[in-house]
Formats: sequence, structure tokens, C-alpha cells
Amino acid sequence: MCGIVGAVAQRNVAEILVEGLKRLEYRGYDSAGIAVLDANGELQRVRRLGKVKELSDAVTATATNGPIGIAHTRWATHGEPSEVNAHPHISSGTLSVVHNGIIENHNELREMLRDKGYSFASQTDTEVIVHLVHHELKTASNLREAVQKAATQLEGAYGTVVLDKNDPDRLVVARSGSPLVIGYGIGEMFLASDQLALLPVTRRFSYLEEGDVAELTRGGVEVFDINGTPVQREVIESDVEHDAGGKGNFRHFMEKEIFEQPVALQQTLDQRVSTSGVNIDAFGEGSETLLSKVEHVQICACGTSYNSGMVARYWLEAIAGVTCNVEIASEFRYRKSVVRPNSLFVTLSQSGETADTLAALRLAKDMGYMSSLAVCNVPGSSLVRESDLAFMTKAGVEIGVASSKAFTTQLVALLLLTLGIGRLQNKITAEREAEVISELKAVPAKVEQLLRGSKAIEALAADFADKQHALFLGRGDQYPIAMEGALKLKEISYIHAEAYAAGELKHGPLALIDAEMPVIVVAPNNELLEKLHSNVEEVRARGGLMYVFADKDAQFVSDDTMQVLDVPHCDDLVAPILYTVPLQLLSYHVALIKGTDVDQPRNLAKAVTVE
Repeated sequence: MCGIVGAVAQRNVAEILVEGLKRLEYRGYDSAGIAVLDANGELQRVRRLGKVKELSDAVTATATNGPIGIAHTRWATHGEPSEVNAHPHISSGTLSVVHNGIIENHNELREMLRDKGYSFASQTDTEVIVHLVHHELKTASNLREAVQKAATQLEGAYGTVVLDKNDPDRLVVARSGSPLVIGYGIGEMFLASDQLALLPVTRRFSYLEEGDVAELTRGGVEVFDINGTPVQREVIESDVEHDAGGKGNFRHFMEKEIFEQPVALQQTLDQRVSTSGVNIDAFGEGSETLLSKVEHVQICACGTSYNSGMVARYWLEAIAGVTCNVEIASEFRYRKSVVRPNSLFVTLSQSGETADTLAALRLAKDMGYMSSLAVCNVPGSSLVRESDLAFMTKAGVEIGVASSKAFTTQLVALLLLTLGIGRLQNKITAEREAEVISELKAVPAKVEQLLRGSKAIEALAADFADKQHALFLGRGDQYPIAMEGALKLKEISYIHAEAYAAGELKHGPLALIDAEMPVIVVAPNNELLEKLHSNVEEVRARGGLMYVFADKDAQFVSDDTMQVLDVPHCDDLVAPILYTVPLQLLSYHVALIKGTDVDQPRNLAKAVTVE
């Protein structure tokens, strides 16, 4: 949600700022804005409702330029999407601020500031920050001190950057709960909410920690921790090769990312497995000793990542013999729970910056969990840095809001975790582990085979053009895959979709079945197949129209009431990874027919960095 870019240089930074915002469009937003100090020291601000292109055209038309500036894409929380609510916000014509996050005590601060003579032009919580810093600057010795004083009064999450007309050579940055990264140039410095924004200008980055305040000048950066003590943050060299502007020959980033899955899956497996088993060290230093002691796993995640955790629960209990709970991170935070002995706290996140998941991890540290493990796609993210162990999925940058390759690589990571715990605790034989590894190694090729059959799914999607609802069914570890399929269809086609464990049909969902309710079934050839056949007959008897993704030996036959699409045969354990792919393709092609914004569906954001 939202994107921040800032720069201080000897050259015009307006184009750098706008290009940075373009690279953050995947995060979701409704408006964009920029503020720079021009060569005469005057503060220029341009804001536009809609896409970054609208802002870019306006910046060109107004000849906005200068050597220092800040820019922002906004995803509305307080106040409707509008130009007046877009960032940057200004106080008294001198201070300008951009902000990611939510200030929970903004109403109290607003009243206090009004009493001191400040007037508010917007409905946003962000405008409170700029007026508060301006107020503190009246008694502070410098801008950094004013920002630090203001920060102590803010409750909630924020990543914020302040630009002062009267101090034209520096930007001051503060971080609490919302990520910010510093970019290092030669005689110039940059900052952003995601390193992707800065890849055209630098490959050297450092990440601010909780409570940090930083001061950027052309000569470098000074960082101060939550106590105001100067600190050094490690500078890393990024090896990210992705160009956020390139879809290649694909129509959308989501389509590209679906077709990148064979490579992403292979990269996630590379050097993590051998012919005999899992490389336990892939989970971090000391992981072998720690995983051998695990008696319970608590998984916390949101959205798609929650669905991958639900699959892992089946694996961990059936294969590794350890109990497992899976909980939505926002629910975990706000209920009292009991920590079981020798519990591993596992967080799942594509971005590593999901606000609720991060907060759950921080809470878990105070609750007495034995250790924590992050499964994540972004090295250096907050979740990775704050966890004891980490497994990087190596999916590569994912731009489409609806996750595809990040989900399937999470499943690979969680299956490797299951095998690792099972081996260390003698719950799985060496022969069975080697067998599953062999099946895992075959998954990328089988996904390629599925992708080659995408035309059949494209033809099937036409049946959904006039549908408003859909039902997804699965059994066992395919139930969470049905949940993921329903989520994808909702996200990008705006069709209302629900998922049920197929055995639950009699307990309510059968009431919904008619010729206008398509029913999508995932049906690998496993021990639950006969039960699933019975569930399918229940739907057929009530006039439902079914679309069955099935193993070729699962004995489903296409007819007037059912279309069957073959999925390559595979081991039961890897089936959830494989059966996800046709559901992704189905959702994508339905969305194309519906004419929705596939990569940036309405009301959604890629990285949910606020509650």
C-alpha cells in the first residue's frame, strides 16, 4: 500500500521520483504527487488523482524540477481518493511531508493543532504529521530534532519523509512499522518504501529499523535509533535483476508471473535439496538443532499466504508428526492464546512487510515461542530481519497484486520444512524423503506441461462471462487450494466466490446449487477420490454445472453437466502445488473476459503495510 520515493542530488530529481513511483504502481494506489525545491528554493508541488501517468504529464507540463524532492502514491485510508487528499501535504508553505501508514491518534492531534492555530486542508491523518513537525520546529534546534519530537507523539504505523524549504539540503526520514530503504549514490542519496523504486539509480541499500530517524544529504546519511543514538545500518549490494517496467511478450504482469513459475520453483529448489533429501541449512544457521526440538508449529499469515499455511498444516501433522495451528495474523494479535512447549512460530509473506504479520511476530517474541521462522520472497525485508530463521523463496519480484509464483514457491518451502522436521525427528524414512524430493524436482516440468494447455482453460473461461457467483470444492490438502482458487477469482474478476471442503456440501452450500452457479472441483487421484466422486454426484443431481481439474486416472468424464481438464499425475504431497496453476489460469482468463484491471484490481494493494 502506498509508495514513497525521495532524492537529494546535484541534478534534477523530478524524473527520478516519477520513475520510482511508476515502479511502485504494483502496490496499489488511487492518487500520486510530488514536491521539489527548485533552483530558487521555492517549493513546487504537483498532485493528481488516478495513475502516475497523469502526474508525469502534469510534472512535464508545469516544468517541475529541482535537486531535492519527495513523491508518493496514495492508497486511501482517511479521506476519499481526491487531489486534495493526495500527498505530499504542506504546512505554512515551508514544510512538505509524505507518509505511509496510519496515525491512530490523529483526531486528538488534530484538535491540539487546531487550538494552536493550524488549519487543515485535507481529511487525511498525514496532514497532522506535517503540522506537528512544523510546530515542533519552532523550538527544536534543527529539522531532525523536530521530527524526533513529533515522532514520540505519533501512535500507529508510519514511514514518513520531511522536506523543509528553509533547510534545502536535507531530507529527514522516520520509520515505525512501515518500511523504508536508503539508496546510496555518488554525491547523491535516495530513499523509498521498496528498493525496486531505486534500481535505475543505485544498487547499494540499507534498511531502517524500528524507531530509526535518518538525515539524508548529498554527502551521505546519518541514522539515529529510537533513543536518538547514532547507529550504523549495514549497506548491502542488491542483485535484483528485475525491471518493473517490463512485461515482455505478456499482456499483464500476472500472466507473466504465472508463466514464470517453472523457473521460480526450480530456483527455490536449487541447492536446497539433493538426491537424498532436504538441505536443512537452507532455513538458517542453527536450524538443524532447532528443528529437531520442534513439537508444535504456529503459522501466522494473511490472504494467499494464509492459504499456503493451511496446506502446510496437513503436511506437518501427517508427515512430520508435529501439531500445527494456522491463524490469520490480524486475529492472532487480538486474542489470548496459549503457547505450547517447543513451539516454532512461522510467518509467511511475499513482501515481508505485511503489517499484521509483522505485528504478530513481534507479539510472539514476547509470548515465549521457542524460535521464529520467516518464509519470504524479499531478502532484507522486516520479517526476515526480525526472525531467528528465514527461508527465501526465490520467486523473483512479483508485481501483480494477485499472487501466483509467490504462493507456489511458499508451498515448496513449507513442504521442505515438513520433510526436514520429519527427518530430524525420525518421522519419515530416508526412502520416502528421497521419493518426495524426486517428485518435487519433477514439478517445474509438470507446471510447464500445464501451462502449455492454457488454451483449453481460456476456452472454458468463456462460460463465466455472465456469472456472478462461483463455488470451489476440494478435500484434504486440496481444500486450501480451493480456497486459493476462490480468492484469485474474487480478486481479479470481481466474481463472488466461496470455497468449501467438499464434505461440507450437505451442511449448507447445496442450497446454492443451480445452473447459474459454476462449481470448480480439484480432484487428484488420492485416497479421498471416491468421497469426492460422491460430492460431485450431489452437485450433478441438483443441476449444477461443474468444472473438474482431475488426474487423468481419476475417472471423471466430460458430459453436458461437467467439463473435465486433465492434470498430470503426481505424488499426493506435491499435488497442491500442481493443482494451483490451472486455477490461476482460470481466474486470469475470466478476468480478461470481464475486462477488469488484472494487475491492479480495485480496492486492493500488493503490500498491505497498514492494519
